[in-house]
Amino acid sequence: MLVIPAIDLRNNKVVRLFQGKYDQTKVYGDNPKHYALFFEKQGAKRLHIIDLDGAKEGRPVHKELIVDIAKSIKIPVQVGGGIREEDTLKFYLQNGISQVILGTKAIESINWLKEITEKYPHKIIVSVDVRGEKVAVSGWIKVSKINYLDFLKQLNSLKLFAIILTLIERDGTQQGIELERLKNALKVSNHPIIMAGGVSNIEDIKRLKLLEKEGLLGAITGRALYEGSLNLKDALKIADES
Repeated sequence: MLVIPAIDLRNNKVVRLFQGKYDQTKVYGDNPKHYALFFEKQGAKRLHIIDLDGAKEGRPVHKELIVDIAKSIKIPVQVGGGIREEDTLKFYLQNGISQVILGTKAIESINWLKEITEKYPHKIIVSVDVRGEKVAVSGWIKVSKINYLDFLKQLNSLKLFAIILTLIERDGTQQGIELERLKNALKVSNHPIIMAGGVSNIEDIKRLKLLEKEGLLGAITGRALYEGSLNLKDALKIADES
């Protein structure tokens, strides 16, 4: 199982939002590259970078900074936030990004998503961001009428790398993970799932590790690493156990 550190960018700084609320932002540093190098040195096998300003504005804001971070490390980098056009997607993939994360655009146009996954097989991660039972869009500001399990079923035939399932109510809260919606998602999805939202300590990693055989590829964690409630080396040790 992968433990994937998260770097969320806002105004060129490393931040975390509380439950995806832009008015509840906590800044952790102004040198994102420093964190990327640190996480790699600790043993992380993959890095998760989100352009929060991009997600909100619907266009990439931190493109050059993200590429600069990715080029400074050797591990794969997955990037999301404001990727709504193929040109943006191509730019990232041609500049060292391993996978791009699509959210709003994937939900708004399943046909476009099908075309993109045919063109770029296994280079796309779809982020299914859930509030209650519904999928949220536009940087989590709006909630659609789409049930997350129905949407996951629609994705089953596509050539995705993985799906990120984010439980918004838990994200950035350090309240611990909630397994019910994750287990339901694992039952209906043909794709590996990366879980995000609420990972706060080593016990959460142990509980998630038990779901690896059900199709859980990994877990994304941010605030717990920055605030010290989760030690990355310890988490990776448990995640790597066979």
